[in-house]
Amino acid sequence: MPNMIYEGKALDQAQKVAIMIHGRGATASGILGLADHLNLLDFALIAPQAPGNTWYPYSFMAPDDSNQPSFSMSMQTVDGIVKDLIKKGFSSEQIYFIGFSQGACLSLEYTTQYAQRYGGIIAFTGGLIGEKLNPSKYQGDFRGTPVFIGSSHRDMHVPLSRIEESVKQIEKMGADVKTMIFQDTQHTIRQEEVDWVNKNMLG
Repeated sequence: MPNMIYEGKALDQAQKVAIMIHGRGATASGILGLADHLNLLDFALIAPQAPGNTWYPYSFMAPDDSNQPSFSMSMQTVDGIVKDLIKKGFSSEQIYFIGFSQGACLSLEYTTQYAQRYGGIIAFTGGLIGEKLNPSKYQGDFRGTPVFIGSSHRDMHVPLSRIEESVKQIEKMGADVKTMIFQDTQHTIRQEEVDWVNKNMLG
């Protein structure tokens, strides 16, 4: 397992846990800085650190083999955290995912491959991973899990077409998806996204 940073409530005192997944070139401590802006006071926070600060080397839409073995190892990292939380007595409904960019893609991909009722999935600029979307990879039922995806209409890394394809797949599997697409070209997290998530998913 890679290094983890734990913040917020102690796991044995928390009713909710947020797994926070950083973007390419970023750090676990960096994504934890989002806690200053999100309503996470009642949460235990877990942020894994990617080896070399990247979860997989190429674009999330690169040929699948080119991102191996890093991608599989990253999925195993997230799966290990979830399994450990379940072992500690948390239900999937108490587990939330929060990711930005590469971390948003990994959050969406993991939860859609292992769909069940999660507390919430918050993807700041992300989509499902793969050169082409392969629906046969995705199993389970989200059972109304709230999912948020925010992005620019012309993001430099994440095409709007992939977000739209991802939303269709995720909704088909029973998630309640909210998208916010902005008319700028910035690769960032906007205050409007934070406000919506705080009010509707973390309130």
